[in-house]
Amino acid sequence: MRTEVAIIGAGVVGTTIARELSRYEVDVTVVAGEVDVAFGSPTKANSGIVHAGYDDEPGTARAKHCSRGNELWHKVAPEVGAPFKETGSLVVAFTEGEVEILWELRRRGEKNGVPGLEVVDDEALLRRIEPRLSDKVIAALRAPTAAVTSPYELAIAMMENAMKNGAKALFGAEVRGITVRDGGVGELQTSRGDVEVTYVINAGGLRADEISAMVGLDCFTIRPRRGEYYVLDKKQGEVTRHVVFPTPSQISKGIVVAPTVEGNVLMGPNAQDIDDKEDTATTATGLREAFEGAVKLFPMLADGKRFVIANFSGLRPEPNTKDFVIGSSDEVRGFVNAAGMRSPGLTAAPSVALEIVGLLRGLGLALRPRLDFNPFRKPMDRPMREMARCEAQALIQRNRRYGHVVCRCEHVTEGEILDAVQRGASTIDGIKFRTRAGMGRCQGGFCTPHVLRILASQLKIPVEEVTKKGGGSAVLTCRVKEMLRRGGLDG
Repeated sequence: MRTEVAIIGAGVVGTTIARELSRYEVDVTVVAGEVDVAFGSPTKANSGIVHAGYDDEPGTARAKHCSRGNELWHKVAPEVGAPFKETGSLVVAFTEGEVEILWELRRRGEKNGVPGLEVVDDEALLRRIEPRLSDKVIAALRAPTAAVTSPYELAIAMMENAMKNGAKALFGAEVRGITVRDGGVGELQTSRGDVEVTYVINAGGLRADEISAMVGLDCFTIRPRRGEYYVLDKKQGEVTRHVVFPTPSQISKGIVVAPTVEGNVLMGPNAQDIDDKEDTATTATGLREAFEGAVKLFPMLADGKRFVIANFSGLRPEPNTKDFVIGSSDEVRGFVNAAGMRSPGLTAAPSVALEIVGLLRGLGLALRPRLDFNPFRKPMDRPMREMARCEAQALIQRNRRYGHVVCRCEHVTEGEILDAVQRGASTIDGIKFRTRAGMGRCQGGFCTPHVLRILASQLKIPVEEVTKKGGGSAVLTCRVKEMLRRGGLDG
């Protein structure tokens, strides 16, 4: 296989770079070890917060790209039909010392170009802004440009739009080596064969340091930082209107309570540096830390555990440079890093993509604008759960599969699952990320057998070959005919 530009990594950063490059007449391929978009931990287990940009030290790459990325997402997310909700954020203070930190964050944010920042220290106004906030909070930094999105849906949307404009994808292709010829990149060795390349963009997330080392560059290392979360049922969706942070620490923005675009509440994450890049386990200690931090912000959550529908952990790629690693190398021509993209990496992605395109131009890549570039992507049809009764009935009359509810918690129908398969979903998680089937209160307890049956039928494989997320993640290990018949899976 031959491609002019290979982007390693199919998370938010890699897919956003692909979408930006698809504006030009360039042969671009996204190469990913996972079997689908957004299956890597930094994206799929991301909080989905689009940060305003006041937290990072002025002059750093994080500060530059966060504030500009926030501005760009307000335009780009609607273009590609990705969920995006402008909530604003609050950083709250419980002591006078923390109030001083709020003022410092405001000064920092203003240097970073963040608009509309204000410190609110009027108690009555604070309660009007966020009625359920702890009465021990004495002030808050308000950032109106902060927002929330769905990280995996955002990456899927960017990849779909990039592919509509000519980009390609090679999934299930773990990069195992990179050949350097005459001082420049020559080919990728992947688990699906070799790929001849001229330029390589390293957006490899947790493995970005390993990928850089494949071409002989060891200028940075990545250590995973684990964060653990709780997800609350939509019945608790009115807890908070804003993304609410405590005052930040040296290593973390702290335990956050945030609304999600789907109407749930997210609590977390904590921050723990670990060594294993595969260790996404949750721990009693970490979850307790997340819960206690959330209750400090919103005491009404003290009995919130009865509303918990899921807990999970994600790994952030923390570079030893303490900043994003973005740039090309004089030592290996054509190799460009977009690495160390921990928080606010999602926010920064469209700004980073613009810088990467500029770097490629400087390296000699011919960038002729594509005259037929279409920035808009038609999302999946609006979920049945959001339709008016008459609208839903009309759709069911056209196709009765939209009248068969598969996921009761999220009201996802067979028709919507078939649409997701048509768009590339081939696993349980692929269906989940595109439709929310399995994300409700029962966490797939009811719908998983039905999703298995639909996937097996559409992919023309036995049900025991359907996987959760590709690789060795088969959901069923053997065929027991009577059990399958009772579960509705046989035939």
